Amino acid sequence: MKVTETKLAGCYILEPEIFEDERGYLTEVFNARRFKQAIGKDIDFVQDNQSFSQYGVVRALHFQLGDHAQAKLIRVLHGIIWDVAVDLRGDSPTYKQYIGVKLSYENKKQLFIPRGFAHGFVVLSATAEVCYKCDNYYHKEAEGGIAYNDPDFDIDWKLPADSLILSEKDKALPNFDTAKS
Repeated sequence: MKVTETKLAGCYILEPEIFEDERGYLTEVFNARRFKQAIGKDIDFVQDNQSFSQYGVVRALHFQLGDHAQAKLIRVLHGIIWDVAVDLRGDSPTYKQYIGVKLSYENKKQLFIPRGFAHGFVVLSATAEVCYKCDNYYHKEAEGGIAYNDPDFDIDWKLPADSLILSEKDKALPNFDTAKS
């Protein structure tokens, strides 16, 4: 597995080794021991989530607060997404900065996002199926979010604004300054 730390400390792009032959391919999607060696932390994933979305759907920017914060390991089972992580750790040198990574069925890349980040993605293909591991259980009362188009972050979502599809809940998310208070 090739592991690359991004400009945001603690966020890693993981590229698994692919074994291909005339029958197809095999890859080890997750191995706790190798994962720990790669990122230098022992993460105990307790929940897997999966979503299916169509072209232009934005699911962003979400996080869990306090003791319910979640680290995530994201991968794509079908299609292509632009996956975004925003550093919300107040003591971080990359506070309020983001990274975007193209994750797809074809490239098999995964993105690890530690606790203290907002996360979201947009679907760039006709449809996409996304699977992600979480190291903490979801708690509705600890749910937080920031508007996908917050000018403080100026995120490039890779698609024209008029082609983006958001849930009513995501359309109502506040800007960061409002959410912070």
